[in-house]
Amino acid sequence: MRTYSPRVGRTFAALLTALLLAAPAGCRKPAQPSEAYVEAQTRFGKLYAAKGDDAFVDPELSAIEGLLAQVPTNSLDAPAANELRARIEDGKQQARSRQRALEEVRSKASEPARMPAEGYGSAPSFPSSRPTEPTAEADDAGTDAGTAGGAPGVGTPAKELASGFSGCFKQGESLQVEGRGLRDRWELSDSKACREQFAALQDQVLIIEEGKVLGLASKKSLQAIPTDGGTPGPAADAGR
Repeated sequence: MRTYSPRVGRTFAALLTALLLAAPAGCRKPAQPSEAYVEAQTRFGKLYAAKGDDAFVDPELSAIEGLLAQVPTNSLDAPAANELRARIEDGKQQARSRQRALEEVRSKASEPARMPAEGYGSAPSFPSSRPTEPTAEADDAGTDAGTAGGAPGVGTPAKELASGFSGCFKQGESLQVEGRGLRDRWELSDSKACREQFAALQDQVLIIEEGKVLGLASKKSLQAIPTDGGTPGPAADAGR
């Protein structure tokens, strides 16, 4: 009669258990690519090619982020999806920073500059006699008035018009001012950025005397002197 050994039985049970544990691993499916990532990557590529950095503020970006959220963590495309998601988030933060900077510039440009008592749209009143030399205190006060609010005004040095204020001011034709003679003038450059930044000065000219802004006046109220030195035609005089 053949006897059964307990040791052999234990060995057989151990082998059977090992085979059962190994079976699921052998049947496990390999990681697969994600269709959601492929669609998200394709749509983002087209959107960025069409709009550049403006793509990060486009409403379509929300749908692309939704597709990336559908990518399984065990997908072959999971690392690439995380990279694209991080790139989108970084681009959105930069877009928000640019928008804040633009709003600050527009806010400063909309602040009214401190101008002469005559205000906009009227010609400055010039005395017929030569004014006395300004004191040092008056000189400083004029400079402060010219730079307040981020825009040039009375007292602003002419050299600052040439080198400052974002390069938005250019020298125009000279003006004949009653009681003062020929004077230089400066005016706002014809560019969109400058018109937005200094909107209040679009129709104004800055009259220069002794290297500083003497006053501001409406372009319609001033008479340009011909470059050949001829007699100007009938028009409103700057000194009236």
